[in-house]
Parts: sequence; C-alpha cells; structure tokens
Amino acid sequence: MIEVITTTRTAANDEAGAVKRERTVPIPSTITRVPGYPDKLCVYKMEASKFWQVRCWIAGRTYRLSTKTQNLHQAQRFARTVYEEWLAENYQPISGSAGAGQDRASYAPQAAAIVTFGVLAAQMFSNEEGRVGRGEWTLGSLQVLRNRLDSFILPRWGCAPPSAVSYQSLLDFINFMSDRHSTTTISQYLVAIRKVLRHAVSCGHLEALPDFPKVKVLTKSRGAFTPTEYRCIIRKARSLRGVRHPDSGAEIRIKYKVRLKEQIMPPDLAWAIGFMVHGFIRPSDLKTLKHKHVEIVRGDNTYLRLTLPETKSHGKPIVTLFPAVRIYEQIVKNNARRDLAKPDDYLFMPQLRDRQ
Repeated sequence: MIEVITTTRTAANDEAGAVKRERTVPIPSTITRVPGYPDKLCVYKMEASKFWQVRCWIAGRTYRLSTKTQNLHQAQRFARTVYEEWLAENYQPISGSAGAGQDRASYAPQAAAIVTFGVLAAQMFSNEEGRVGRGEWTLGSLQVLRNRLDSFILPRWGCAPPSAVSYQSLLDFINFMSDRHSTTTISQYLVAIRKVLRHAVSCGHLEALPDFPKVKVLTKSRGAFTPTEYRCIIRKARSLRGVRHPDSGAEIRIKYKVRLKEQIMPPDLAWAIGFMVHGFIRPSDLKTLKHKHVEIVRGDNTYLRLTLPETKSHGKPIVTLFPAVRIYEQIVKNNARRDLAKPDDYLFMPQLRDRQ
C-alpha cells in the first residue's frame, strides 16, 4: 500500500496579501471622482491621514496633495482649484518657429500646450488675487468669484477649450440656471464667465468674445418690517433671554448641530437685531465684529464709527445712528463682567471662538 502525501505551498501573492496595506495607499472604497472633470482627477482617503487627498495624472506625472479638510464637498472644490493650477504649471507656450540649430522634424507641440477654460480660469483668478493684494478689490468679492467658478462654471467648461463657450452654450447655461436662480444671480455668473474669456482674448487664446445672451435683471425689493412689527420682534427676543429651546436636546443636536450648553437663548439676540438696524450692517458682519472695530464719537452728534473687516459689500467706515451707541454700551457692560470686552474680543457671543 502506497501512501500519498500531499503538501501545500503558500503562494507569494497570498503571503503579500496577508500583509497590511501601506498607510499611504488609497482606500478603494473612498476614491471619488470630481464631477465635471476628467476621471484621472479624484479625491480619496488613506490610513495615514484623516484628511481627503487629491490625486491627478498630468503630462506623465502623478500629482498628490492633501486637501486639509475632512469634508468631501470642500475636498472636491479644492481639487478643482489645484487641478487648474497644475495645468497652468505644465502649460508651455509654443514659439512660432523652431530655433536655427533645432531639428524641425523633431519639433512638436507638447500635450500640455492645450489651453483649457480651466487653465485660463486659474490664471484669471491669480490676477484677481493680485488685485486684492493691491487693495483694488475686496477679499469677499474674490471668495464669491471662487464659489461661482467652482459651483457651475468649471464643472461645465473646465476641460473644454475657451472656443467651446459659444452663444448657444451660454444660452443653454442660462436656461439651466433659470430653474433655481434669479436673473440677478445669473447675470453675475455671466460676468465671471466673461472675465475668463476676456483673459483668453488678451492672452491670444481666443480671437474674440462670443455674443452673450441678454438677461433682463428683475429687481425685487426685499421684505421689510413695519415699526410695530420691529418692536414686537425686539420685545419677544428680550422675553426669551435665558429660556431653553422647547425641543429636546438630542433633537436640537441632530437638526441644528447645537451643543447642549448653547441651547439657551442669550441676551445677544435682541442687541444684534437693534445693532443691525441702527448700524446698517449685514448679519454676516456680526460674527466678525470686535471691540477694536468700534469707536464712540461724541461731539455735536454722538454715533459709532465702525471699521469692519473688509468684505464684498463694504471696505470703508460706517457711521451709525445714536441708538447704536446705547446698545453698544449695554454690550460692553454685560461682557465686561466676564472679562470679554477687550479690543480683540467679539461683540456678540464672545465666548464662542469658532466663528464658522
């Protein structure tokens, strides 16, 4: 009787598969492409970092960079921006003719020489950043331009040549935007597109601007409160001071992302309402306003001079009405009890350091 003995040998691939993946290798389930851009541009996560990473192959080289954010939407926005910058870095203009000592047969344009709308947008945006640095434009306006490019413009034309932006394509874009945006917003998007195309014309990548469809801007006056309604709002805000929100703590955390200790109505609400009315500021200014931005002027007239951080709406001092002085003095008195009335402290809800 012959006994047959069989042996098994572990394959090298199996052994390698048992080894834990490198910490910098992309996690396959997290690889996400950026809508409106080539598939080679993607964001992903890896074990070595909590942030999303961006990766792209351009002109024979793989580019990788951390987005410094854990939010997918922000990571994709970052990916669009760096993709345009990478394309602009690799773009090399082709001279009209080869040099005298160069073999014309071997002279050929590089693939990176193709100029896309996205490359021109990156160059234009860099120029606008320079204007902000020179004080010719506000940072808020620059951020709005960035948002408009990232939201609808670059996903549509980012990889196309500037000549692809025609009258008909602009008309299609307007019809697409009309379903969800006002005529004012649409006209502002057209301004951003025109900025990119004008830069293309100036750089010689486009012969002339295409005809832009006419969009009639329909102005609608914003709703306003009557003096009686305003007084009712102020009284209600004052009566709710120190009152906890009627919903449960768990429900508030899920719906509004508000922590338990912040679910009690602070006194700041009534002050903020009155300060906006008499100080002519926007709600977005409330979170950045500090005591160093406020100066009480006493003379023939008593008022506050507000020197706010520069935004897209204003960059010059604001003169308030007299009631704003009284409101500000109440804020200072209340915050001084908690040692939160120093020049670098915020006026409204100064205990919250995260102003986002």
